[in-house]
Parts: sequence; structure tokens; C-alpha cells
Amino acid sequence: MHELALISLLVCALAGTALAAGSVSVEKTKYSTYGNCYKLSNGTVDVMVTLDLGPRVIYYGFTGGENTFAELSPDAAVKHELGEWHPWGGHRLWHAPEVLPRSYVPDNDPVTAELVGKDSVRVAPALENATSIQKEMLIALAPDGTEVTITHKLTNKGQWAIELAPWALTIVNGGGVTIFPQEPFVSHEDSLLPARPLALWSFTDMSDPRWKFGKQYIRLRTDSDLHFPQKIGAAVKAGWGAYLRKDVLFVKRFPYIEGAKYPDFGCNFETYTDGDFMEVETLAPLTKLEPGASATHVEHWYLFKGVNAGDTEDSLDKALAPLIAQTK
Repeated sequence: MHELALISLLVCALAGTALAAGSVSVEKTKYSTYGNCYKLSNGTVDVMVTLDLGPRVIYYGFTGGENTFAELSPDAAVKHELGEWHPWGGHRLWHAPEVLPRSYVPDNDPVTAELVGKDSVRVAPALENATSIQKEMLIALAPDGTEVTITHKLTNKGQWAIELAPWALTIVNGGGVTIFPQEPFVSHEDSLLPARPLALWSFTDMSDPRWKFGKQYIRLRTDSDLHFPQKIGAAVKAGWGAYLRKDVLFVKRFPYIEGAKYPDFGCNFETYTDGDFMEVETLAPLTKLEPGASATHVEHWYLFKGVNAGDTEDSLDKALAPLIAQTK
């Protein structure tokens, strides 16, 4: 009888494990200095969405591992006539093109939040009175693996049309390198036309040692000793950008729409660094939003660990290519 009982218990335990596998748990918790958050977990990765400020995704990392995203001191601030904007860290939603103070509407207050299904959280701040724009983010965690889908939404609540583009910005932990692809090589004999735009800012210095321009990839790394900014933007038709820190690779997947009008001379991808600070950014096309209309922009996130990129572009390509292929 004891053996039968033991077998029965084992069968029940295995059945419970099977039921638990491939599922997402969502719970309310407190995290660091950010206060109340919704935590989504599938046992492989954890995601934390702030509730007392934002909307922000403040944490994305392997369960039991390190946060991929930066967590910044609340002391940092940009002060202007609309209030005091804090970088906070993590992932946020803006609207392009960038201008002060419109882009820097403070997001220091609690958001409304609702659970959507069994794997998603929708969060929205109060209406931006200065812009009449309503922001919203829907964060969905896959039941298996590391994929997170972020749907960014901007709605015009004003009385007249506004031209803008949803703009998704992620502040990542310093000590790594942003990577995005060059266009596939085509010989001069086979094509005489340019392949894509590359946008530079007035402070961009292409001789800066943080840059590495290769045949297959462009890279920008952080450097804690260099406290002045560098930024670049591009039309990334391949639809991905990545950030490699230690042996963990963070990949963003995002659309490129041929023929669409993108901000900043045609960019759907941008990256910015200053000291240990690094942002990995994607943009949707510019849209003329009529009153009541909305624009959306979707990113898909992935994490890979144990990535050894080596020191050469060949070794980088050997490490990255098969991982990027998994995200298609």
C-alpha cells in the first residue's frame, strides 16, 4: 500500500509540474525604490512593470539573474516648465521627434493598470495635458522562453491633428555594447544606389573610440571614463538591434516599413551613450493623428546567455547570426 501511495503521489506531482510548465504568473510586488510593480514570470525570465510611476518596464532578466535594464537614481532630473522629468531607467514610451519640453513630460505619478488574459499587463499614465496625448503600453510575456511583446500606443485626445511617431526607449545596464546590422553587401557593379540613411547628431564624433564600424555591424560601447554623448540613427531594414553585456545578449525585434516616413532623416533605430549610460531605441513611422486616432508600435524582446562574441567581427557574426535567426 505504501508503494502504491508513493507512486500515486509521484504521478500527482508530475501532473502538477506539467500543468505549471508553459504558464505565466502575474503578481503584485514591491521592487527596489520603484514601489508597487506587477511582476510577470514564466520561470525563465522575469519582467517588472511599475505602477507608482511610468509607464515603465523597470526589470527584464533571467529568473534569479541580473537585471538587463539600468535602474537610475531618482536624483537625476531634467527640470523645465512642465515639471521635473526623471530618467528612472528601464523601458519607456515617448513620441518623436524629440523636443524640450514636450518630449520630457514627467512620468512620476501612478498609472492605471489592468491584467489582460493570463500573461499580459496594460498600463497607462494620466493624459498628457500639455500635448493631449494618451500613452499606453501592453506588456505580454510568452509562456515559454524569453520573448516579451510590448505594444506601444499613442492616442490623440486633442482637438486637432498632430504629426508624431511612437518611440520606444530602453535604458540598459552600462558595461556593454549596442550592435546593429549593416545592410547586406552588394558590389558596386551590381548596385549604384545608396542602401539606407545613417543619421548623425551635431555632437556625434565618428573618431570616438567607442564606435566600431564594420562591414557587417556597427557597434557603440559604453565607457565610464568618457562623459560626453554619442548618438547614431539608421534605417535598420533587417528589423533588429541588440545589446551585449558580459555574456548576455538582449535583442529587440521591430518593423521596418518600406516607403514609410520615419523621424530623424528616416531612422527606425537609434542608440545613445554617455559614460555608463546607454539607450537602445526604436521608432515607428511618422503619422498624422487626427483627433481620437491612435498609432501603435510593437517590439519583441529576447534574451540569450552564454554568448561569447570574441574580439573580431567574424567571431561576433558567428555568435550572433544563429541567435538572431531564432528571433524571426
